[in-house]
Amino acid sequence: MKIDFVSDVACPWCAVGLNSLERALGNLGDAVDVQLHFRPFELNPQMGPEGEDAAEHLSRKYGLVPEQLERNRAAIRQRGAEVGFEFGDRTRVWNTFDAHRLLHWAGLEGRQRDLKHALLRAYHGRGENPAAHDVLVKAASEAGLDADQARDVLESGRYADEVRAEERHWQQLGIHSVPSVIVNDRHLIQGGQPPEVFEQALRKLAGLSA
Repeated sequence: MKIDFVSDVACPWCAVGLNSLERALGNLGDAVDVQLHFRPFELNPQMGPEGEDAAEHLSRKYGLVPEQLERNRAAIRQRGAEVGFEFGDRTRVWNTFDAHRLLHWAGLEGRQRDLKHALLRAYHGRGENPAAHDVLVKAASEAGLDADQARDVLESGRYADEVRAEERHWQQLGIHSVPSVIVNDRHLIQGGQPPEVFEQALRKLAGLSA
C-alpha cells in the first residue's frame, strides 16, 4: 500500500494527523506492507523570512478573535496529547520552503520520516523557526542525517525545482488543505483524523476484516 502524506511543517493538524496515522499503521501490524511518502505543501508560500506573529496571522487569515484562537489551541493540544504529540508555544509563523527542500533530500537518504518528526517537534513542540538553517541542520542531525551535507543542501538551494514541481502536482490534483492522505494514488482521507478512522479506512482499502 502506497500512502502519500501531503502536509506542511507549519500545520498543527499535520502533526496530529501523522501521529494518528502511525498509530493506525501500528494497529495493522504486518497485515499491510506500507510505503509512506511525505509530500510538500506550503500553507504560507508568500511568507517573508522575518515571519509573522502567529495570533495576528491567524486572526487576519481566518477572521478569528483571541477567544476562538485559544479554544482552537486547546483543542489541538488535547488532540495531540491523545496521540502522543506534545504541543508547546508557537508565537510566530514562518516560511517552510527550505524545510521541504531538506525533506526531499532526506527522502533520497531514506530518513524522510525521521526528519519529518524532528521538524514537527522543533516547530510545534519547541517553537523554533523552521526557516532557520541552524534549526534545520539540528533537526537533520536528530534524524540521523549528516549535518554538513544538510547545510550544503540548504545553502546551495538544491531541490528547489523538484519541490516546486511536487507542490504544483498536488495542487493540480485538487489538494488545497492539509493534511491530505492519498492511498494508492486513488483514495483521499483529509484532516487530522483519529487513529480509529485511519485504521478503519486502511483496513477497508486493504480488503481486511474490521
